[in-house]
Amino acid sequence: MQENVRLSLSNQEFHARRKRLFSYLAERPGGGVDAVVLFLPHNVSYFAKFGFMVTERPIALVLAPERAALLVPRLEKEHAEAVALVDEVAVYPEYPDVRHPMEYLRDLLRGMGLSAATIGCDAAGASQVFGYRGPLLAQLLPDARVESVLDDIETLQMIKSKEELELIELSAHWGHRAHQLLQQYARPGIGEVELSQRASADATQEMLAALGPGYVPQSWEKAGAHAGFHGQVGRQSALPHVLTSNAKLMPGDVLVSLATSTVAGYSSELERTMIMGEPSREQERYFRLMLEAQELALGMMRPGIRCADVDAAVRRFFRVNGLMPYWRHHTGHGLGRLLHEPPYLDVGDERVLAPGMVVSVEPGIYVPELGGFRHSDTVVVTENGIRTLTTYPRRLEDLIIPC
Repeated sequence: MQENVRLSLSNQEFHARRKRLFSYLAERPGGGVDAVVLFLPHNVSYFAKFGFMVTERPIALVLAPERAALLVPRLEKEHAEAVALVDEVAVYPEYPDVRHPMEYLRDLLRGMGLSAATIGCDAAGASQVFGYRGPLLAQLLPDARVESVLDDIETLQMIKSKEELELIELSAHWGHRAHQLLQQYARPGIGEVELSQRASADATQEMLAALGPGYVPQSWEKAGAHAGFHGQVGRQSALPHVLTSNAKLMPGDVLVSLATSTVAGYSSELERTMIMGEPSREQERYFRLMLEAQELALGMMRPGIRCADVDAAVRRFFRVNGLMPYWRHHTGHGLGRLLHEPPYLDVGDERVLAPGMVVSVEPGIYVPELGGFRHSDTVVVTENGIRTLTTYPRRLEDLIIPC
């Protein structure tokens, strides 16, 4: 078992987040808020330590400076009472039921003296997923002033704490191991699903043995370590977000991999371009250009640099080298608790890189009928530059699979 490894966030981390939120909101030009109502599941878990399965049943977190309350459906009652870091768990029977769940939220808000308050929210109402329909927050409390604070919340979430960085770095460690096994087990004729499942299962078993019983993924989608190709095998590797088709790995194929692991709800991103057998000159050329584009982006990144400027430099590189026909997406995106989150290394994102931000750096080249060429590395912005959390080999000679 690994010693002195952080496997979860402390309660102090969650309390500090709430305090920081209200302090930040109080400094806005329009003034602060009396309370915040959160509907988005990743925000509820971020402030209440309560991760849950999203269904048609709405869940809402109400934060006031000195009090926190959580509204859940009956089936989540015991779960919430055992896990959530709140002062009160309010319960409604079911959705849609005879009385709508949002009426219970209105009761909760009124009971907290918020009928005519200034209330911040991350969404106008509960998300319309799985058939859910219901009133907006402003309709529940017509005398209240309701305003979005989503941008403010995201601004705070972009800067990762020391505890968060430890979890992301641990995720990168086990994503690295899953990718090692993926590359080790790859051979001509094997299907991508079989290969991914074998590498992921073996890496997960190693991870569980190393971390011990304290390991909790805190995710209902993914647990343990994972490595695979999500469909980017051979010609299909030229499609950045193609779905898995269980293609067979064949000599001459370009492979674009994805490896990660989930630790206490946090993840990382490791992607590599590999070649089945000796690469052709064309494959070597695009691999080299992809690597140069990524190195250009990495070399620019430091505190004070605009996200837009990093992506603009990469796009200039593409234009100068005649690669724009093969351009498909921006240079990178924020990472942590979501697959993609702000900030974005994109010409349209004016935000400035700051210490504590964690982003992927992944400019890609996608050549129809040949393949896709993309490395993705997870980096954290430091006081003086960046630190790369994913350390898997990046050179072509290290990423050739013998055939």
